[in-house]
Order: sequence, then C-alpha cells, then structure tokens
Amino acid sequence: MLHIEIDGKQLAVEEGAMVIEAAEAAGIYIPRFCYHKKLSVAANCRMCLVDVERVAKPVPACATPVTEGMKVSTRSEKTRTAQKGVMEFLLINHPLDCPICDQGGECDLQDLAVGYGRDVSRFAEAKRIVKDQDIGPLIATEMTRCIHCTRCVRFGQEIGGIMELGATGRGEHMRIGTYVAASVDSELSGNMIDLCPVGALTSKPFRYSARPWELAAKRSLSPHDCVGTNLLVETRRNKVMRVLPQENEAVNETWISDRDRFSYTALHGDARLSVPLLRVDGQWREVDWDVALEAAAAGLREVVAAHGPEAFAALASPQVTVEEGYLLARLTRGLGSDNVDHRLREGDFRDDSGAPPYPALGVEIAELERVDAVVLVGSNIRKDQPLLAHRLRKAFLDGARIAAINPVDFAFTFDLAAKTIVAPSGLPEALGRLLVASARCTGSALPADVAAWTEGLEVTEVERKTAEWLCVAERPLVLLGTLAACHPEAAVLRSLAAALGEIAGAPVGFLPPGNSAGLWLAGVVPQRAARGVRRPVPGRAASEMWDGRQKGFLLVDAEPVTDSADGGRARAALRAARFVVALSAFRSEALDYAHVLLPMAPFTETDGSFVNAEGRWQSFEAVVTPCGEARPGWKILRVLAEKCKVPGLAFDSIAAVRAAIGDLRETVGRHEPMVLEGRRPRPQGLQRIAEVSLYDSDSIVRHSEVLHRTADCGSASVGVNEAEAMRLGLAAGDRVRVAMGEAQAVLEVVIDNRIPDGAAYIPAALESTATLPWSGSITVSRI
Repeated sequence: MLHIEIDGKQLAVEEGAMVIEAAEAAGIYIPRFCYHKKLSVAANCRMCLVDVERVAKPVPACATPVTEGMKVSTRSEKTRTAQKGVMEFLLINHPLDCPICDQGGECDLQDLAVGYGRDVSRFAEAKRIVKDQDIGPLIATEMTRCIHCTRCVRFGQEIGGIMELGATGRGEHMRIGTYVAASVDSELSGNMIDLCPVGALTSKPFRYSARPWELAAKRSLSPHDCVGTNLLVETRRNKVMRVLPQENEAVNETWISDRDRFSYTALHGDARLSVPLLRVDGQWREVDWDVALEAAAAGLREVVAAHGPEAFAALASPQVTVEEGYLLARLTRGLGSDNVDHRLREGDFRDDSGAPPYPALGVEIAELERVDAVVLVGSNIRKDQPLLAHRLRKAFLDGARIAAINPVDFAFTFDLAAKTIVAPSGLPEALGRLLVASARCTGSALPADVAAWTEGLEVTEVERKTAEWLCVAERPLVLLGTLAACHPEAAVLRSLAAALGEIAGAPVGFLPPGNSAGLWLAGVVPQRAARGVRRPVPGRAASEMWDGRQKGFLLVDAEPVTDSADGGRARAALRAARFVVALSAFRSEALDYAHVLLPMAPFTETDGSFVNAEGRWQSFEAVVTPCGEARPGWKILRVLAEKCKVPGLAFDSIAAVRAAIGDLRETVGRHEPMVLEGRRPRPQGLQRIAEVSLYDSDSIVRHSEVLHRTADCGSASVGVNEAEAMRLGLAAGDRVRVAMGEAQAVLEVVIDNRIPDGAAYIPAALESTATLPWSGSITVSRI
C-alpha cells in the first residue's frame, strides 16, 4: 500500500492505482468526461487536471499513478484555473441545444459547465457543424454536440468487441462515426448511449418522449437470458419509458444488452392483450374475468373427467417467474397429471433421470472472465447470451484459449484457438473425437458409459492440439449452448461433455434460456416436483405432447407453434385438442387454437423471482400496474386452481407463494451420463440448421417493432455455402420451396460460406418457418 494525501486527507492506496481512482474511493469527486472505470484510459478530455505538489503543471488524474508521499489538490487555484480553461475550450463548438436535447437534466457537460464554466462565452466565431449519420434504429446521433471523449469508440473496441465507431480527421475536423455509411449492429450498442457524457448519442425509441426529472425509477430483472441482468426501469404515468442498467458487478457489471434495453417498446403496442377473450361459436368475445375463469376451469375439469388426468398437459415459456412456474406445476399435478414442461425447443430427454437439479453454468458468472480454456459446443453465445460472451471476451483478452464445435462458423468477439464446423449430425462425433484425444493426452481410460460409443473415431490434428491445451489448463470449462440443447441427440452431447469434463478436470456448464434454472427448481419439468423431488412416474416432456393424446392444454406465456421444435405437429395437436387455455400478454398465435385467452401481465407489471444460471435467486417488483384488465400470472393461476378444486394454492400475496416454495437453492449435482450405445447413422441429404435469432427469442422481443428493424432479426431465408448452392443449381436471391416431410415453406436463398457442406441454415421462430421441424433432412426446389 502507498500513502498519499488528497485535499489534506491521508489515504492508503493500492500501488498502480490512478489518482482519480484513489480520490473516488475516498469520496472526493474529480470532474471527468473521457474517464470511465470500465474503459481504458484515454486522457483526452483533460477535465480531470489536478495540482500535484512538486509538479510544475496540472496533470490528468485519470492517467497519473499514485506514488508514495504524493500530495494532490483537487481544489487549489491552479486546479480550478486549469479545469475552467478546459471547460471553455469544450464549450467553444458545443451547440446550445439544452432545451431540446434528450440528455438535458442528466448531462455531465451541463452539470460541469455550471460548476466550471464562464457566465459568458468569449468565443464569438462561428461554431463548427457536423452532419449526422443514421447508424441504425436504436441510436440517434447529434454529432455536433460531440466533445470527442471517445468513450463510444473505446466501448466498441474493448467491450463490444467490434470497432463500429472511430475517429477520423484531426483537430477541429475530427469526427466520430462509422468509417463507411454503415449501421451499428453490436448486440451491446445501447451502452454507448449511457456512456456518452453529452447528447451526441441518445436513444431513438425514447427520443423527445420525456425529461429525466419526470421519470420514476424502480429496479427490475431481465427475463430474456440466463444472466438475471439487473435493470433500472423508468416510468411516467404508468408507462415504461426506458430501461437502463442497474450496476451489479457479480452479474452484469454496468452493462445490459440491447434486447434488455429496448424490448420494453413491445409492452405498449397494439398487440397487447388487455381483456379476457372467450371463443363462442367460433368467434372471440370479450368477457369479464369471472366468466373467463369459470369457462377455463370448467373446460379443464371436463377434459380430465372425460379422458383422464393424463390427457391434460401444461406448458410454460422459460420467461415466466419462479412463482408462476411453481403454481402451474402444483395446479397440473393437483389435477392428477405430471405432463408439465417449459423446454419447448428441446427434443431429447433420454437422460432426464440423471440430470442435475437445474442446468447450471458450472462457474459463477464473474468467474467466466478468469477461465483459461473453454470449449463451446453448439453455442452462438454472442447472440444467445451477450453478457456472458462479453465475460468470455475478457478471458480471451487475458490469454484464455477458446475452441468451438458448431454447425455454423459464428462471428464471435474473440478469436478461436480451434474450431470444428460440421453439419448438425456431426456435432456428437466431433465432441467424441475431442474426448478421445483428451483421454489419450492424459493417459486416462474412457468412462465406461461412453467407451463403446467412441469406438472407431479417428482423432484429427485439431482435436489433438485442442486436447493438449485443454488438459493442462488450470481453470478449464466446457459449455453447452442452445444449439446443443436443441440437438436431436442432446443427451449424447451432454454425456460426452460430462465425460470430457471428468477427464480434463473441467466443470460442464449449460446456457439455458431465461428463467429455465428457476423453473427446473420449481418443478416445471415432468420428472420432478419443486426442490428436485422425483415423481414416481414421470410425465410427458414438451416434445412428446404433440401425438394427439393430449386433449387439454394450459399454456402460460407459451407459443408452441413458434417455439416448439416441431411447430407443425404442435399446431395440429393444439387445433385438435378439446380445450386450450392460454395466458398471454399479447394477441398471439393462440388466437388460432385457444378456447380461452387470459391477459397475463409481463415482467414489468408483476412481482416475481428469477434464478439465473449460476443459481442466484433474485426477486423484483412490478414497476407499473397491468395494462387494461391484465393480471399477474400467479394470481390467475391461484384463482384457476381454486375453481378447479385444487387445494393448497389459496395464496393471498407473492410473499406467501415464496414462503411455500421455500429455499430452492440446492447444491448443483453433476450430470450423470447415460450409457451410450452405438452411434446412429448420419441422416442423408441436406440437413437443417435451426437457430432462433436474437430478437425472436421470446414473446416480448418478437413484438418489439424497433428491434425487428435491426440486422439481428431473423429473415425468411435458407442459407447455404457457395459449393452447396452450385450443387443445387441455386443463386443468391432465388425463391425456393423447402420441404421437410409434409411441411413446406417458400424462402429466399442466401449464400453464406460460414455454413458447412451438407447443411442449410433456416431461422426458426418465424411465422414463415414455424411449421418446419428444427432438425432433419430437407429438400430444396427452385420455384
């Protein structure tokens, strides 16, 4: 520790700390524009100049390391004169836009100009003007206001991993913008708005809609991924106006993804369901809650009475809260059925009996940036889990090696030390080869569960070299992503990954969607009740519910046609069902097949809890009252249970529900591999790669118009590489008919050389592709 003095205060400071950091820790504020604790030091605004004893001129506090015995004055005449001089220069070209600028009221330049600026400017010449660029639907630019702090540039380089903005020109002619006329497409781009100390970068959806002092802020959580991102939701007159990050170093640091930031735009759209609807003689009619709930309960009871409890099934989306999931599972089992699930996109549940309490990350989120070797299997982590990808990027910048086994050569924000890109059916063998190579590298015997399956696999040089650095790493990690979870042989991938983790000494982690971890613990799976209590006879998993045996469905925020791994079969089963009750925040696909539609409050309008992939339980409160006649899901399920004569669920508060749930936090058990027999033969022909785009991942983002104007929205297309296109006689832009069994879709051809031979990339969760199975062989014919 070094001993220094700032403004007469004696401090003990870590060696290597900058003066501005030492002052901050002591509660002494030094003005700044370019400095940010999460970015590299640029020292180009000079606003943080301070007076240091025995130094002739003021020095920038952000770039001056502390030394033993240093004496710093942040309030001396020399300091104040320097800071006022800098402020005068910064204001020379800054326009007087405060009355119309969205940054007004929370602008650093505005605040510091009051404390350090002159009453009257001495600059009488014409100010420079910068032409604005359109950089996309999310960020508005007013670059005449820019003071060249370069926070946005450094964010793109260091955090986002993509240098989308940069500085061109010199002196007064310096400009911040894209190098060519292009949009800013980073999935974290909205953080530039928070970083900008002036009004040069502002939110387009929020623009000119409110002033900061008109807004009330409440804490909330993101439902969109497995991180449990902490949010600050700002409202006015019972309407969500914008979403900002709530700092939590252990979870999301100071960042949020654009999905978290801008998805709120869907909450007040025309698609919101605001009143209960009842289908009468084939027509939808608005009814009051008593009529709707009586009809829903009567219909479900009738199904159970006529066809038995096994004919009833319940499905939830991974975005529902722990409390809603718990009540849904209790209601379903109270009606005598174990057919309850939230894993609509998955299809291989052969190893459910050996699954851990929930799909865990394997390490704490903060530990991700300290791993030194990672194997990604079936994961586009940058788009599925943007904030976890950022943590992996930090690990990469610190020297970690990362390998990927994927069906597409995804563009990550870190370099890969090794990669294997194969058609979907080749993923298990690719992981198996790495397992064999690791066993040879360590001299270990293959676990008996997988030994027979791996016989005959020939290790390539890629796997051999990967195994060499993986098996000697101090903090290795194996991560299975969304594409692995949705793979038709997902159980095989999980067993192989568990064996690889055992041999390499690596934790095996999963990247589940939304609140999936919380729903596992709450019992929203067919083989377990809450807290992992095993059911004597497991019910049917989501993908098993489409064979026509289910006569009644209760859907909670679930859109099975869009989100199921086989939307065509899901649609047929739901249309054929005797009775379907759907709880939804939107006028969704359920209008096609449901008999009762109940308006359910989304996360901003209800209290609840989420459990993230590291097992962190976090609770939140509603930030606004429900839209129209919508009600929180837990209240709807409570009353529905009462009308269905299911006892024990008459909770009068969310606190009572939580008390009944108890402590769900259990020790994470490792995955118990199932015994793998011989390898399945690979399917013939062109194989489908199905991926849900970043902004089609759940019902809220699907209804966000602004997010659907970005480059990360899925399109009705079929992607193949050049060689495959030549073999099929296709060219970019061709209209083709894609067939998978009886399901068909008309799509446009896109040439993408990131796709391997023998495969075609078709986005999932789109209306145009919803009925196509997510896996299997396809035929393509030109129209």
